[in-house]
Formats: sequence, C-alpha cells, structure tokens
Amino acid sequence: MSTNTKPLKYLDPAFVSQISNMELRARLIVEGFITGLHKSPYHGFSVEFAEHRPYNPGDELRHVDWKVYGKTDRHYVKQYEEETNLRHYVVLDTSASMRYRHAASLSKLEYSAYLASALHFIMARQRDATGLIAFDETIHTLRPPKSTQGYVRELLATLERISGDSDQPAKTSAASVLDEVAERIGRRSLVVLITDLFENIGEHEALLNALRHLRYRGHEVLVFHVLESETERQFRFPDVPMQFVDMETGEEMTLQPSQLRANYAEAVTAFTTRFRERCRERNIDFIELDTAEPYSTALLAYLNKRQRLA
Repeated sequence: MSTNTKPLKYLDPAFVSQISNMELRARLIVEGFITGLHKSPYHGFSVEFAEHRPYNPGDELRHVDWKVYGKTDRHYVKQYEEETNLRHYVVLDTSASMRYRHAASLSKLEYSAYLASALHFIMARQRDATGLIAFDETIHTLRPPKSTQGYVRELLATLERISGDSDQPAKTSAASVLDEVAERIGRRSLVVLITDLFENIGEHEALLNALRHLRYRGHEVLVFHVLESETERQFRFPDVPMQFVDMETGEEMTLQPSQLRANYAEAVTAFTTRFRERCRERNIDFIELDTAEPYSTALLAYLNKRQRLA
C-alpha cells in the first residue's frame, strides 16, 4: 500500500468533518499583510504570482511551471500570494516527560500529536503554510511550512514516527530551543508551542524570556499546556506509599501522596496562574489542556472562543 493511501493515526475522519469549517486566525500583524484577524481574501488561483517552490508529492500538477521545467529539467510549483498570507509552526515538546500517562487513555505526547495534526489540517485547508518543529534538549525535527494537503500527510506521518520513537529518553530544554526558533524563523509567523512545561524551576524565567523573544521578532505565539490533570495538577494517587521516578532525570522519591497533595496542587496552581499572567502581558495565548478530556472538545472550544473575539 502506498504512503498516500495509508490511514494516518492522528487524523480522525469524524473530527475532520467537525473542523472543516473552522479557522485559526492570527490576531496580530503577521508579515505586514493584515492587521487584526487573519483571513485570506483570495479564492482560487486568480491572484498574483509570488514565488516558486520545489514540487512535492501530492501537489496538483496544474500548478507545475512547465516553462521552468523546460529550462531546468526540475519540477517547480507556482506559489501564489494567497499561500503566503500566513505561516504557521507547531513547536512540539517530545521530551521524556511528554510520554507520561497514568489514568488517561493517551500519553501527553500522543494527545499533543492529535492536536498538532488537527492544527496542520486547519491551516492547510485555509491555504496557509504549516510546518513542524520537534524538540527535546535540541531541535531534532524541522519541517518548513508548506500549504498543500499532500504535505499535511507528510507532517502527520512525521508525528506518528516521533511519538512512536521511545529509544532515547531525553530532557527538556524549551528555553534554548525557542530562542533558536526565534532566530531561525525569518518570516513572521504564527507559532504554536505544545508542551507540559516540565522545565527545571530555574529555567522558567528563561522560558518566559524565550517566548518574549519570539514576540519581539514579530511572531504571534500560542502556548498549549498539556498535562494529565488528575495526577499532574491534583496529585490524586492512591493513599499508599509510592515510589515516583522523574522520567527525565531518573531521580527517585518514595512518599505517601496524601502528605503532599494539598501543597503540590497549590504550587501547580500558583505556577500556572503566574505563567498565564506573564504570557498575557506579552499578548501570548495560554491554554490549559487535560489529556483526560478529548482533544477535539478542547480544540473546538478554543477555536470557537477565538472566533468570538473576531
């Protein structure tokens, strides 16, 4: 069976039908095209030619520039102004802690892969270019933005490969990665960070500064904070002595959850509230997600809220 017909794990056909009329719009100025909410004003291809890009499997042959092929013996596709209105990146945390799952049916990484897939689908459907950056301590996957549905299949296949690769547990270094992303993305874009924010406490300020760096470079930024709320926000484990192992450092601790639960939940709430407030100061959307809640419900709620602000 060819890769073009192979079912894709992270794109649920039932959910695709629900989001087929949804849009993810940029509320800030992105590359000077539109002030306020982004909505492509163009339909079809009766618009101004912008640039060429290499042909990719899945691109429509009618957009191949055959004159260029005759001169270069290489296939290039004409890219039009409507395809360059907005560029979008999913920046996905794939560190060891993202593979955590206790009570939920999906790990945080699997949940995030579903979310990322839906975002890629939405962006390509509204003819915006979408790309993927995946990281742990460093960037290990970089797929530049493109705007075809064929390319979306490639991105989803990449997400499936990443989420299934558990050979090498890795720590998180989101702050340094986001600083690198800010420098490497030349054109102003919509950047969606999906992470559990399991950074060392001393790195939280550096992470906020990295998000500010992205905003300084003109990017609009959304942060999806993904946790399994039952255990990671509320610390609701059985009240018996348990051994806890840090998935990124291997550090072990034995304790009785009831002795720590109230203080733990209070500390998580305080951290989340502070992080949200600091993001708001920088015009960054901060959205909390619970892996026990269907990702489709959470994403639809957020998109509807965002559209109401239009």
